[in-house]
Amino acid sequence: MKAAHAFPALIQDMDSQERICLLGLAQLDFLTPREKLVLIEMLGSPSRLLELSLPDLTRLLGRRFFSRLWSPDMVLRSGEETDRRLTADGIESIFYWDSSFPPQLREIFDPPVTLFVRGTLPDNGSALAAIVGTRFPTGAARTAAFRLGFECGREAIGVVSGLARGIDREAHEGCVAAAGISVAVLGSGIDEVYPTSSRAAARALLDRGGAIVSEYGPGTPPLRYHFPARNRIISGLSRAVVVVQAPEKSGALITAEYALEQGRDMYVHAAGITGSSGAGSRRLAEDGAPVIDGAADILRDWGRPPRSLDVPDLPEELPEGERIAALLRQEFEGACVRRAGELYWRT
Repeated sequence: MKAAHAFPALIQDMDSQERICLLGLAQLDFLTPREKLVLIEMLGSPSRLLELSLPDLTRLLGRRFFSRLWSPDMVLRSGEETDRRLTADGIESIFYWDSSFPPQLREIFDPPVTLFVRGTLPDNGSALAAIVGTRFPTGAARTAAFRLGFECGREAIGVVSGLARGIDREAHEGCVAAAGISVAVLGSGIDEVYPTSSRAAARALLDRGGAIVSEYGPGTPPLRYHFPARNRIISGLSRAVVVVQAPEKSGALITAEYALEQGRDMYVHAAGITGSSGAGSRRLAEDGAPVIDGAADILRDWGRPPRSLDVPDLPEELPEGERIAALLRQEFEGACVRRAGELYWRT
């Protein structure tokens, strides 16, 4: 039974109590997202799932359950508490059956039943690219991630990543610097940005009109096994995935595997395929992933011409002081951004 089947009747009939059930079920880890969807499809509504016993779950899903966490009353109380926290914090919850649920995410093998959202998701149909990689990149890969994020933002391609230190955060910051839309996917509760060093980047992407999303409700800690699971959402939201730099056994390679399973375009960046820091990226390239230098290569694959840049042509004979002053004026006017001594042109 495919979890990607829609449930038209539920879209019309789901009331507040059913939604409370779904918020409570979002806190249960011993059922996978796919199992929750399959059960709701079998039973016809989220509330009927709460009528089941553990033996019922074993019979319907074909595996034994030993969890002591299965208490329908506790699920409802948890849902009510989550609903109160979402309302107080201005966080939205959208469900698999809602029209606002990202359609490309609905198509993956195990989409989240509930998606918690802070900020604004891009419009359905917007081009999104995931940019991922190691938390400890080389200087060249760090610069490449920022530049790629910037180029994507400038080309109206939204950047999706995990807000981790290193490649992820550089990509988010590059996209925001270009006035682009960025989406961060957390492996913790929607109320807590992890790591804390990424909070400034999170605020910036929200201020620019982007979004922070998670399948984990408020108060959920950043447990180790949440991060591989969240990677399927990063790729699931995206049309393409770019691994900028990844050593062997990097979490970014898990995202790459999901991308291939989900039929996403898969790339590696030329700046991150050398040395031990790029061993995982290099293996992807050897297995056939195209190597790119920037967003123009992605656009070429998509059949889209890149935007033409209106970069001022300063005469070579212009005195250095006047040249610097002219570039500063461009920065003040917002035409370009300076980072680590390099200029990135928005227009």
